[in-house]
Amino acid sequence: MKSPIALLLALALTSPLAALAADAHDHGKPGPHKLTLNAGKKWGTDEALRKAMSGVQAAVAQTLPAAHAGKASAADYDTFGKEIEARIAYMVENCKLDPKADAQLHIIVADLASGAEAAQGKHGEKKRAAGVVKVAQAANAYGKHFDHAGWQAIKMPH
Repeated sequence: MKSPIALLLALALTSPLAALAADAHDHGKPGPHKLTLNAGKKWGTDEALRKAMSGVQAAVAQTLPAAHAGKASAADYDTFGKEIEARIAYMVENCKLDPKADAQLHIIVADLASGAEAAQGKHGEKKRAAGVVKVAQAANAYGKHFDHAGWQAIKMPH
């Protein structure tokens, strides 16, 4: 991560208000609201995106079992949320996808950011575990829609 400002920028770009601003900037052209494939195929990726998402996957694999068992502490959730935010910032700074793939990725990034916020207690203490699940679901959606060799879906507890 280049700076705390980059992280703030990344989070701002993934906020609901940023989505509204982006729609307003498009002069009436709505952005995608649902993930789709690229003419039936997965979207291409680049090394930066694969690296960032592999880090997301590792963070989920470490935190999800404890969250599901009710054994994750506030510090565990905070660390998880900060790790996801760092991965988002890296993605935003380094990812170079074509515009259509990038638009699809923004849907996933928004879910990652929302999950990270929830995990850090920003949506209430009782939503922390749900934040980890939301990140896991976003990671699985990424795997279904983006070409990432060797990607393994995250096994959900239920």
